[in-house]
Amino acid sequence: MSNNNGGWANPSPAGLVALGVACFTFFALLSGRVTAGAMPLLGCWLIGGFITQVIVGAIELKEGQILGGNVFLYFSAFFMLVGGLEFFVKYFAAAQQWSIPLDTRIDGWAWIVLSFCLVLWTPAYFKATSVLTMIVILIDIAVVQVAFLDLGVLSPSFKPFAAYALLFAGILAMYLSAALILNTTYGKSILPLTKPWVKEKTAAPVGNAKKM
Repeated sequence: MSNNNGGWANPSPAGLVALGVACFTFFALLSGRVTAGAMPLLGCWLIGGFITQVIVGAIELKEGQILGGNVFLYFSAFFMLVGGLEFFVKYFAAAQQWSIPLDTRIDGWAWIVLSFCLVLWTPAYFKATSVLTMIVILIDIAVVQVAFLDLGVLSPSFKPFAAYALLFAGILAMYLSAALILNTTYGKSILPLTKPWVKEKTAAPVGNAKKM
């Protein structure tokens, strides 16, 4: 997340709100709480999330935040923009009964790259508040399942597992966004944030160095 080194305010809360919207709406779709008729509306919400997250990613990269900047950048591009556009395509393909059916397994191949890159990057979040770490791990669980669902490797019975992982990630994203806003505004801990799993190591004072 941004640390304001470049004089910009921290944009992460807005990015987390967009993430929360995506998590809650995907939960509704995957858990069967809405029908396929919601897909165009979901596409609109995701495109809104794309606008938010691409701005957040650009600001974080400008401030030298390699992890947060890159994650927001590719989340905005693939999870938000591509995901949103695909919901329009899938809806109209079904509604218009296209003569060539969509082979959505191609999505699974793309999701494999996105999900496994996120999994491989996850240890970098161990140095952030563990609230953020848990958000990322829950999203890891969900997106890996979505990849294998699209590939046809997992049965649709696994959808609720991915759905609830996203729901809990969305709840934590809302909490973290509120904590960042309130704690920064008041200059003290209003909503507590848990400590990182991996703490920064501080260099030993020169006077304490052992003689060779």
